[in-house]
Amino acid sequence: MFCTSCGVARADNATVCTNCGERIRRFPPLPQVPNYLVQAVLTAFCCCMPLGVVAIIYAAQVNSKLHAGDIPGAQAASKNAKMWCWIALGSGVLVWLAYAAFMAYTIATSK
Repeated sequence: MFCTSCGVARADNATVCTNCGERIRRFPPLPQVPNYLVQAVLTAFCCCMPLGVVAIIYAAQVNSKLHAGDIPGAQAASKNAKMWCWIALGSGVLVWLAYAAFMAYTIATSK
């Protein structure tokens, strides 16, 4: 670990920096909020591009909001990213099923 004031290496359990004498500030760990970025990118490229892009936008907001200290905002963005991933996946599946049904109908009626 490093001192947050002077940047000199220090022991992990130190309470005072040996170089500058500043009290070591302890920051609480950030909560783990999933960003669903991988799922958003996959649904954008494989299922439904417009809805997947919306999911990517929300997924990209999660980490920046976490680091800014906006935990409720990060959780809301995570929830929205997950929702838009599912919507994009469902839309993509529906389009592929409609396409398959159309092709089957075309093949069945062409003879």
